[in-house]
Amino acid sequence: MRSVREENIMEHTEEVVSLAHILAVIDNTVYGGNLDVGKTVLIAQYHEVGEVITGDLPTPIKYFNPEIKTAYKDLEFKACEKILAMLPEELKGEYEPFILPDTDSEEYKVVKYADRLAAYLKCVEEVKAGNSEFKKAKNSIGNELKKAEYPPLEYFFKNFAAAFDLSLDELD
Repeated sequence: MRSVREENIMEHTEEVVSLAHILAVIDNTVYGGNLDVGKTVLIAQYHEVGEVITGDLPTPIKYFNPEIKTAYKDLEFKACEKILAMLPEELKGEYEPFILPDTDSEEYKVVKYADRLAAYLKCVEEVKAGNSEFKKAKNSIGNELKKAEYPPLEYFFKNFAAAFDLSLDELD
């Protein structure tokens, strides 16, 4: 898909960091969760670090079929291992839990929700700018997130998501 505004990994990462932070705060504050907010934010900070080596691959291609998905995940994992291997030995232990996180942890799951939410908001931005190529993805990702049965996402949609469709003048 062609974008009205190109997005780089740094911008995407910052958005995911911010979204992961708010989801973790909502989880803990509104729903009585016990997430490690710092860990969540750091996993988000490094969630795309492998792309320094691999580059980005569009989501429809990454998930086109199980073989491609598995091969790409393996490639991403190897890229993260390579990046960790480049660090001085005394620093590896400080970065490993965030570059190669425990994918079963609740914090990792929040980052995955934040990453999908960032994709949804990118679609909202593109559609708002008149790019109809993102309409189907906006609806598809929006429906996926609304079915996720993760209360902080529901809270985010109820309290914040509509604002992303507004202009600056409409935000008052």
